[in-house]
Amino acid sequence: MKFKNPPVNSLSLEFLTEFVISLEKLENDKTFRGVILTSDCPGVFSAGLNLMEMYGRNPAHYAEYWKAVQELWLRLYLSNLIVVAAINGVSPAGGCLMALTCDYRIMADNPKYTIGLNESLVGIVAPFWLKDSFVDTIGHRAAERALQLGMLFPPAEALKLGLVDEVVPEDQIHSKARSVMAQWLAIPDHSRQLTKSMMRKATADNLIKQREADIQNFVSFISRDSIQKSLNMYLEKLQRKKG
Repeated sequence: MKFKNPPVNSLSLEFLTEFVISLEKLENDKTFRGVILTSDCPGVFSAGLNLMEMYGRNPAHYAEYWKAVQELWLRLYLSNLIVVAAINGVSPAGGCLMALTCDYRIMADNPKYTIGLNESLVGIVAPFWLKDSFVDTIGHRAAERALQLGMLFPPAEALKLGLVDEVVPEDQIHSKARSVMAQWLAIPDHSRQLTKSMMRKATADNLIKQREADIQNFVSFISRDSIQKSLNMYLEKLQRKKG
């Protein structure tokens, strides 16, 4: 599956909805056992959540948007399919969220490409369930520091941290993803799926048990004047960069 929401594959409500529908179609077609996630936009895997969905809108829209973000994470994180990320561009915040749900992460060896959860730099906070999967992946201390500082890691550092599993030359990323997929496909589906579920169930259940409360927390947080001002400043900064 190639993300194609130019210019930066931001996770708009429309993109989130279409992605989940496409994933569901693959899961329901038993001829598919795995999926490789990658980008069709040069230099960008995904720039993450679309800030325009969180700025200057009404509470009902914020709630709908956050429910779609939760749904994307849950569907990918608990998917019975083998999910391999071929990270062929920058992958901050929501891009990193998608990569973290995958069974295996391969990143293109380009020092301009970075990955991480940089929400704090924008004035917002990664949700507890994303924090949990970050901790599961890189450990508590590394996650605590990276989350507070909003750190983004180039490929070599991401590999050292365990945030990605492999770094390969950019022109080899898709062939590598296919060979990794072949290795995972050699395992019987039932045993691999049960093992995946066993490893991930507790983290997913944390969100499933309190989805509604998590949506309400997000809506009240994002509706605050101070947070809206923060987002406004960040969006103005992006506009100046473009200008």
